[in-house]
Amino acid sequence: MQNISLVPLEADDRERFISDNQWAFKYGAQIEFGLIDNRTEEGEEVISRRTIEDSMDEKNAETYRILLDGEKVGGVIIKVDKETLSGELEILFVTPEAHGKGIGQAAWKAVESLHPEIRVWEAITPYFEKRNIHFYVNKCGFHIVEFWNSHFHGPEIPKEEEGHWSMDDEMFLFRKVIGE
Repeated sequence: MQNISLVPLEADDRERFISDNQWAFKYGAQIEFGLIDNRTEEGEEVISRRTIEDSMDEKNAETYRILLDGEKVGGVIIKVDKETLSGELEILFVTPEAHGKGIGQAAWKAVESLHPEIRVWEAITPYFEKRNIHFYVNKCGFHIVEFWNSHFHGPEIPKEEEGHWSMDDEMFLFRKVIGE
């Protein structure tokens, strides 16, 4: 059995966390679309520095490194609201070199163990991320509850998110109700 653990992100690891995250997302896009792809937020990146930093710096955000036997193999950013007993999985990534070892699923179980008080978790992923959809639904027990597209979209885009994503982006909203 692998020794998977979550440790709070240290300030001196912030830059590597961001670059590891960007590499994992870029790798996923390359698997899906090949080396040439126009689904980027800034230049060559599938997920921008701003998106990652905004998630890390958001109120109630918690950022962790995923360790496999003490080695950094990914990261997770969650947001928890202890008043509403709800949480959001902002970002979860495993470095491509560590894919296929059950690390993501073990990390998600560790997140749930960190916050047993949370009754409802939500996550969002682009429609084309088949690996993520499989992961959330088949491995972690989430359900797809909405498909956001140009004809239907969730909440209004907050001002600070404009330019980050648009109402035309096709995304799935996932929800997991604990105890169901």
